[in-house]
Amino acid sequence: MSKGNVFENEWLLHVFNNATLPLIGDAAGLLASAAPGHLYVSLHTGDPGEAGDQTTSEIAYTNYARMDVDRAAGATGWTVTNNSVSPGAAITFAASGGGAGGTVTHFVVGTASVGAGKLLYSGTVSPNIVVSSGVTPQLTTATAITED
Repeated sequence: MSKGNVFENEWLLHVFNNATLPLIGDAAGLLASAAPGHLYVSLHTGDPGEAGDQTTSEIAYTNYARMDVDRAAGATGWTVTNNSVSPGAAITFAASGGGAGGTVTHFVVGTASVGAGKLLYSGTVSPNIVVSSGVTPQLTTATAITED
């Protein structure tokens, strides 16, 4: 069963932009957090699936780290429109200094800067990114997650 289009967009605004979700719970709605915090984006060499976490198929290379993105609208956060969410600006990961590397096929938005973390959303990376020494992986503002 699918969510309604209006609710899908409002839900994405709540999760990614820390917006109040109206008419859920009491009259004030599901309120925005006082301290919105960050979401953490990771790169993956395979689809982590719905049962996965942030470490499932996560790429490994020297200098790799998840990137934190503000739960806010705009260039430091996320753009939400028409039931779809994209980075407000390119998300640039550290250049590979060597190590296993691999081909990035998916990305995850989760709750932890390190470790298993809760997988909130995952999406495909197109075109895939082949990571070897010296390569700087980047997700552009065209990278999107769409509800429905």
